[in-house]
Amino acid sequence: MLNPEVIGQILVDNTSLTRDQLEEALRISEDTHEFIGRVLVNMGYITEKENAICMGMQWGVPFVDLDDTPLDEAAARLIPESLMRRHKCIPIHVDGNRVTVAMEDPNNVMAIDQIRVHTNYAYEVEPVIATEDDILGAIGRLTSAQQRLSDELRHVLSAVGDDDGTAVEDRKPVEELVVDDTDLLTGQSPIVKLVQMVISRAARQGASDIHIQPEETLVRVRYRIDGMLQDEMSVPKAAQSTMVARVKVMANMKIDQKLAPQGGRIGLLIGGRDYDFRVSTLPSQFGEKLVMRILDRSSVSVGLGKLGFSSENLSEFERLITRAFGIILVTGPTGSGKSTTLYSALERINTPEKNILTVEDPVEYELSGLTQCQVNERAGMTFASILREMLRQDPDIIMVGEVRDRETAMLATEAALTGHLVLSTLHTNDAAGAVARLVEMGVEPFLVASSVIGVLAQRLVRKICPRCRVPFSPPREAFELVGLDPKDHENVVFYTGKGCEFCHNGYRGRLGIFELLRIDDAIRDMVLRKGSAFEVAQYAVHKIHMTSLQQDAIHKVMQGVTTLEEAYRVTHME
Repeated sequence: MLNPEVIGQILVDNTSLTRDQLEEALRISEDTHEFIGRVLVNMGYITEKENAICMGMQWGVPFVDLDDTPLDEAAARLIPESLMRRHKCIPIHVDGNRVTVAMEDPNNVMAIDQIRVHTNYAYEVEPVIATEDDILGAIGRLTSAQQRLSDELRHVLSAVGDDDGTAVEDRKPVEELVVDDTDLLTGQSPIVKLVQMVISRAARQGASDIHIQPEETLVRVRYRIDGMLQDEMSVPKAAQSTMVARVKVMANMKIDQKLAPQGGRIGLLIGGRDYDFRVSTLPSQFGEKLVMRILDRSSVSVGLGKLGFSSENLSEFERLITRAFGIILVTGPTGSGKSTTLYSALERINTPEKNILTVEDPVEYELSGLTQCQVNERAGMTFASILREMLRQDPDIIMVGEVRDRETAMLATEAALTGHLVLSTLHTNDAAGAVARLVEMGVEPFLVASSVIGVLAQRLVRKICPRCRVPFSPPREAFELVGLDPKDHENVVFYTGKGCEFCHNGYRGRLGIFELLRIDDAIRDMVLRKGSAFEVAQYAVHKIHMTSLQQDAIHKVMQGVTTLEEAYRVTHME
């Protein structure tokens, strides 16, 4: 175990961390039960690398910078990729009967034992410490090196060409991304292998959606990565119907139903990780458009501390979700990370003495210890009807996937007022608009004022790739635009990504920007007299110092986490 005081002193001695900053982080660590190093990284006081180096000092384990360490493919092939990803480790060197393994947690005895088992006890494991991002990046590079396009897959791509021999046009260097531990193939047809490749590549590139989009002369395959849709490849028109049919078979959908929308689901294990693919078809002018939403079951277990909360917002949100009763709303557009925040919150407060029930449409991730119910309109299981029955199930905490109508809103209010904690989502642009939206839905203002205890608005911004991040000096006009003093133009440096093999146009991954509204007596009075959302927002920002979405985005720009352009894009600044 890491002693917070010991590791804290090591960090103070070996980084630019001050004692005051350490004391602040220790208080937060005590409240949130997170490791002190993780808190300091989240606060921006130290880097992931500094944290790993200092943890290694306390444990007496060397630090390895995997960016500067050549990959030893022979060593890495000693254990399967699934084990590497599960335990965040990678063998980097073999010397006789000793294998050096870079690990995020060198004290992970289970991982070390499994490595020994997979090597038939032929090697002694010598752990070294590295950052999680570096380990996952190294695994990705290794996978790419081991899975270059084979002669067989080249044959697949040429085999799905149209009648005049035109092959699939791939706009990027293609890799053969084989699904390990799961066999997608039910035959050896080129289309089956093509669909396998499309799905595998999307999962390994971290895409959230696959679009198979028919056009007049071809079929366009597109991936949504870090929130941005991008072309991946185009497939000959002749392959359209069989490609869509193959996905329908996998998703247990009707092949012959082409004139009406359908939905289905595929469960796969790819690279040692469990994925759910939610499949949707939509008839269009040139045939069926097919979209697969990719749900990585492991991605929900990120922990509240890794979502992008500032230390103040994290502490306040932790206090809200540990309250005994009341409604907490998470707002934002589709794809803004609301579900991940709710699931992370549920994992934080999920204890054996709590009875936690959820109603969702659909159940996106399965969490142990919870009772999760899925909406089924045809069977009469609506949000409202399930929620009504849940109140008879002796719940402590209820999560409602979305408040869509007055009946659901009223039942959620009733649950909160009778001693339950209710978590839910609402589609509003900001936190202040949520309370007004409930009133618009028909909930009496006095019920809203009595039940809602907090509202979290959020968006997702793309993060600058840490491997190709470079300083960037914006024009003076940009300083004025974001409310900074132009006199500081020479002293403040922004950052941008140049673009490299590890990222997408200078960005890699996303994190949240947040606006947390704590409901106090003054806001309750505004709700009772039907004050406007603008009035609530102005009070929250100027009187109780709520950080707005725009302000949180700019803070992350100033910290070098994201770019000014990305902050503008996401928060619609003008």
